[in-house]
Amino acid sequence: MTGTETKARPAEAKVEHFDVLIAGAGISGVGAAYHMKTQCPGKSYVVLEKLESFGGTWLWHKYPGIRSDSDLYTFGYRFKPWTGTPIATAEEIRNYMGEVIEENDLGQHIRYGHQILSAEWSSKDSLWTLKVRRAETDEVLTFTCNFLWMCQGYYNYTKPYTPDWPDMDKFKGQIIHPQLWPDDIDLKGKKVVCIGSGATTATVVPAIAGEVEHITVLQRSPTYFIPGRNENEMVTELEKIGIDWDTIHRIARQKVLFDQHDFTRRCLEETDEVTQELLEGVKAFLGEDYPIDKHFTPRYRPWRQRIAFVPDGDLFQGIASGKASVVTDEIERFTENGILTKGGQELEADIVITATGFNLSVLGDIPFTVDNKPVDFSDTVTYRGMMFTGVPNMAWVFGYFRASWTLRVDLMGDFITRLLKHMDEKGVTQVRVKLREEDKDMEILPWIDPEDFNPGYLMRSMHLLPKRGSKYIWQHTQDYWNEKEEIPNIDLDSEEFDYSGQKAKTPETADA
Repeated sequence: MTGTETKARPAEAKVEHFDVLIAGAGISGVGAAYHMKTQCPGKSYVVLEKLESFGGTWLWHKYPGIRSDSDLYTFGYRFKPWTGTPIATAEEIRNYMGEVIEENDLGQHIRYGHQILSAEWSSKDSLWTLKVRRAETDEVLTFTCNFLWMCQGYYNYTKPYTPDWPDMDKFKGQIIHPQLWPDDIDLKGKKVVCIGSGATTATVVPAIAGEVEHITVLQRSPTYFIPGRNENEMVTELEKIGIDWDTIHRIARQKVLFDQHDFTRRCLEETDEVTQELLEGVKAFLGEDYPIDKHFTPRYRPWRQRIAFVPDGDLFQGIASGKASVVTDEIERFTENGILTKGGQELEADIVITATGFNLSVLGDIPFTVDNKPVDFSDTVTYRGMMFTGVPNMAWVFGYFRASWTLRVDLMGDFITRLLKHMDEKGVTQVRVKLREEDKDMEILPWIDPEDFNPGYLMRSMHLLPKRGSKYIWQHTQDYWNEKEEIPNIDLDSEEFDYSGQKAKTPETADA
């Protein structure tokens, strides 16, 4: 070029269209992509992920020791056997997901660094239009799709929950939330206080106990844990005698699922016995003289909040060794040198870790509109925790609290692909869920019954979530054992499904 040529004007950004758009490339989105590829091979689809790679929570969280708190035989997908230990690290889980992507050639369908800014539905066009920011160029792109499959999880990753305690600004040390763990932190020889009592605390504390001078767990109230060996003895025996992994995987999943279902039943029907069993598991590591009643006996019955598995009892081993200790008390205020409890004890600290939970994000906090009207999801009623009244051609993957999240990914993969094929068979372009005539007078209730399950992040955000109805199909029951039979047998022509938008006939279909 001489420098005198007239440069061509940049072409306007084109609109990319797909039959199905999947939001998120975490455990749900990768599973959804697999089901699209295998069950709807004739449909186009794309996965948009705002992070730089796949993995979701297993990519975002960088805190020491991050691992699953449920078994991988059920957390792994049903279509790919998990061959490692029952409790796995974030790296192991991402490696497993990477194999799923590579083995099924899903990578070509995933766009990383693509953040959804808005989603607008047009009934006239039977189309979702999404504005999407591409991180690499900061340009805003436009995507359209016929069906929107929301797989973005339920964390607000960038804004974790930290209570506003008095005088936090006076503390001379460092305050860290595990969700925003810094790369350059130096823990060696430091006094650390970890505020919290849940799965994150149970992960971080044993992971850093050997490096710090001492770590104190400061909890307002205790949590239930299940300590045990990070091994499934039945799997080990089956492998030893030469059973193939597909068979082992199928048997292990079924056994774990049965045990989980039975354990949940026992928590409701045999509460005292289960409580005693859980406390005995802790006592086996800490001994008869440790104040179990004060530090590890919750005020609620088992399974009203999630119960984390503690592999090899590593949290309790750290306490027994003296490298970690537990204080059960409330925070009065921060001091220059640490934390003063309401009981009058000052806990010295160089670093305070606030393992105090997360803020819930409803559908990625993306603004949705339907026919130019903003959608307030708290005004909708959920259909089995998957779809919402008044919001067409969209589903949200929300997993289980008492069982592995991924179990619902597979169930919903079957359901959504079956629904898409059913719409094609009917020659329609739109599907909504609506209350039936018999539902007109049913009671409308919060998303979940707090008497059944009541962790802080749900209670803080209940006002943002869709509602449930008093009738069964308008609830997310959290009951995999029944849903695995019910969801595959949903009658897609039943009254709650409202189909519309006839497809334009092509010459081929007109002659059919």
